[in-house]
Amino acid sequence: MTRIGIIIGSTRPGRNGEAVARWVHDIASKRGDAEYHLVDIKDFDLPHLDEMAPPSLGQYTQPHTLRWAEEIASYDGYVFVTPEYNHSTSGALKNAIDFLYAEWNNKAAGFVSYGSVGGTRAVEHLRLVMAELQVADVRAQVALSLFTDFENFSAFKPGAHQVDAVNTMLDQLTAWSGALATVRADTTMATAQSGT
Repeated sequence: MTRIGIIIGSTRPGRNGEAVARWVHDIASKRGDAEYHLVDIKDFDLPHLDEMAPPSLGQYTQPHTLRWAEEIASYDGYVFVTPEYNHSTSGALKNAIDFLYAEWNNKAAGFVSYGSVGGTRAVEHLRLVMAELQVADVRAQVALSLFTDFENFSAFKPGAHQVDAVNTMLDQLTAWSGALATVRADTTMATAQSGT
């Protein structure tokens, strides 16, 4: 069955991202079309990127990188739950993404963002990053406003219409994740046949 990681993209104390990610997970878990797992980058204690070789070489040496790589490799697609900080995503999420390369390749990504303008500018940056990592990003996204989907900018109370937005994004994400599994299988077979 398709496995989707719902990645909590903030590590700051008092973050809204955990409540948002749990809400997405609750909606997703009722669908039955994939296995959905919460992935909290905070649990991996990733420092600022500390690998000597570029991630594209896959020569990971640090225990935290190996652990993170194993986790990310186990999924067919991802939902990135991101805040918007200064018109972009969080430094913690960007750093976590930058640790790896092949583990992201030929998979799919959807986005749930939050901020004063729904976190849309953070997602625009993430879409560029995903392209470089050979990740297909789906068009539908969930944009949560700090003004209308949170009480006092902190208590998460999403509008009822946001559930439909999550399901639309997940429909696209699971379809692309399944389709790209064949691409990964073809790539693996071609690599094995070439002996590299």
